[in-house]
Amino acid sequence: MMTPTEEQWDLEIQPTSGLLELNWRELWQYRDLIVLFVRRDVVATYKQTILGPLWFFIQPILTTVTYVIIFGNIAGISTGGIPKILFYLAGITLWNYFQECLMKTSDTFILNQSLFGKVYFPRLAAPVSIVVSNLFKFFIQLCLFLAVWMYFLWQPDTAIQPNRTLLLFPLYVLLMSGLGFSFGVLISSLTTKYRDLRFLVQFGVQLLMYATPVVYPLAIAPEKYRWILMLNPITSVMEAFRYSFTGQGYFSWQGLGYSAVFMVVVLLVSIVIFNRVEKTFMDTV
Repeated sequence: MMTPTEEQWDLEIQPTSGLLELNWRELWQYRDLIVLFVRRDVVATYKQTILGPLWFFIQPILTTVTYVIIFGNIAGISTGGIPKILFYLAGITLWNYFQECLMKTSDTFILNQSLFGKVYFPRLAAPVSIVVSNLFKFFIQLCLFLAVWMYFLWQPDTAIQPNRTLLLFPLYVLLMSGLGFSFGVLISSLTTKYRDLRFLVQFGVQLLMYATPVVYPLAIAPEKYRWILMLNPITSVMEAFRYSFTGQGYFSWQGLGYSAVFMVVVLLVSIVIFNRVEKTFMDTV
């Protein structure tokens, strides 16, 4: 009879050993599970609502109208020559995607702790599915933005001048999803032990929006303070997105490069912390 130490196992699951090691191959093997998670996120969000997927359009429309009234008309904040509706809708469309990725990813380990304790699968499958499912919502809202954009583009006296940087649109989406994913995994790893961070994140994201040119153009910021806003890695992406579609705004290769480097650094840090937390994850939550 074989002793326990001599038993041969078909599969042995162990935590990742290296701090910067991630088993992307295993994650790809579980792609069918990620697809199921994506389908669950998309269907379950508005499954028992009256208007259903129409909320994908209603939310940005109501938010845009609110911004036009408060920031555009009452506060009188300049939009840099871009029609107010188009200006705010552009900012909301891109910002909502980043915010949704960050907020939902930052809660994924706590919200799925019961599932994690019952069956094994790569833990990163859950946050990856959130980023992918949010792409579905993002592209629906992008269609709304494109419809408004084309309306103003066809006006005879339009100041809208799209340019070749529109080809960089996939890069903008990649940077926003990467930043949202990286910050989300980092926060989610920390909140398994420090639950207070969940409340800090909700407050911090609201403050971050006002430190990002979502409701105002970067050009209206005083020159001596503009560098502070440029430290925000989302600023260059937001401005480049508007510039590509309207020809108005600030476009900088250096700024986009800074955003890309910032994203990679945060991703590496989040991987290190995730690998440390994963080994004792179920004991902590």
